[in-house]
Amino acid sequence: MAYPNRALILALEATHAKLKTSPLYAWGHLGACNCGHLAQVVTRKSAAEIHRLAVRRAGDWGEVAIDYCPQSGLPVDHVLSEMFDLGLSASDIEHFEDLSDPEVLAELVAPGVYLSRNDKDHVLMYIEGWITVLKRALNQKESALQTETFRKAS
Repeated sequence: MAYPNRALILALEATHAKLKTSPLYAWGHLGACNCGHLAQVVTRKSAAEIHRLAVRRAGDWGEVAIDYCPQSGLPVDHVLSEMFDLGLSASDIEHFEDLSDPEVLAELVAPGVYLSRNDKDHVLMYIEGWITVLKRALNQKESALQTETFRKAS
């Protein structure tokens, strides 16, 4: 699971808001798919520019993230670096592209119910669940830190 932090939560909230009102959603388009919309928010690049950068490496975002190499010089790796700097990992990107993170799904659906990775409404639901999971983890982390600080001060 992604490293829970406010910057990532804000990026996901902005992605949700953007995707909710955007007429442009296409799972097969690297700039307008699940991760493409997040990449647009994180990098402030257009869907067309994200697609142009990402298509240089074969595969969907999950495959692109697995092949990530910060020294490659490929522009898509700069996009991925910005996403990783927010606390995401390659597996988070793959899960987001496929709507498949078990922790997020446990927040959203009953056992045996699946989300379709190319359904915009399912993507929006997944982002909402992901935000909930991250906020809960962040609150737990902050509470533990406060408790530890209190113990040290006592």
